[in-house]
Amino acid sequence: MRSDGRKNNQLRSVNFTRNYLKFPEGSVLAEMGETTVLCTASVQEGVPSFLEGTGQGWVTAEYSMLPRSTETRTGRDRVRSAGRTQEIQRLIGRSLRSVVDLNSLGKRTIQIDCDVLQADGGTRTASVTGSYLALLDAFFYLKQERKLEILPVNGFLAAVSSGVVNGEVMLDLNFQEDFAASVDLNVVMTDEGELIEIQGTAEGKPFGRDSLDEMLDLSQKGINELILMQKEAIKDKL
Repeated sequence: MRSDGRKNNQLRSVNFTRNYLKFPEGSVLAEMGETTVLCTASVQEGVPSFLEGTGQGWVTAEYSMLPRSTETRTGRDRVRSAGRTQEIQRLIGRSLRSVVDLNSLGKRTIQIDCDVLQADGGTRTASVTGSYLALLDAFFYLKQERKLEILPVNGFLAAVSSGVVNGEVMLDLNFQEDFAASVDLNVVMTDEGELIEIQGTAEGKPFGRDSLDEMLDLSQKGINELILMQKEAIKDKL
């Protein structure tokens, strides 16, 4: 048993609250254990200059952490985002674009904003998973307004972490486990089992292919469960 009583192959408690804010076209409060991320999707007419004339739309993302989302205060990004922040928001944007038909979206941009309210490990994976639901709600809005004929998505996606802690492979690491992990892996995957991104790091010594395969299998199990929860959260739209 782990520090929070879970089995090694068990996700933390998960909850998605849609329409959390009044004004965004899509907004989801994503809670995974004690990690809480507010994900919003804003529809903006027009596209970045590099897409002018292509007829394509765009999906992009920003990510930030509130100063007291962590145990000790973290300063705000005032001028330029920190390297970690840039890396995470690029991950979110890449992940979402991988399942969006940008041609069907038309000449508009969906701006995703992920704000971490409380961090206990897995903030990037919670951001990806929650943002997908916020993006869907933005698409539902556009279809309701008759600005889209079909939803421009090719499937579901979710993300989760796994790792090796004290020699054992575990799913969905909290902060304490992530801090102690000898291997940390973040996986983004579709509902068809196709991989979008794998981020893996050995913190001490190298790890073998067997460990990687075990972590990938465990991550796929967790992602399948998360996608079922996503589908349950939007069942009124399906």
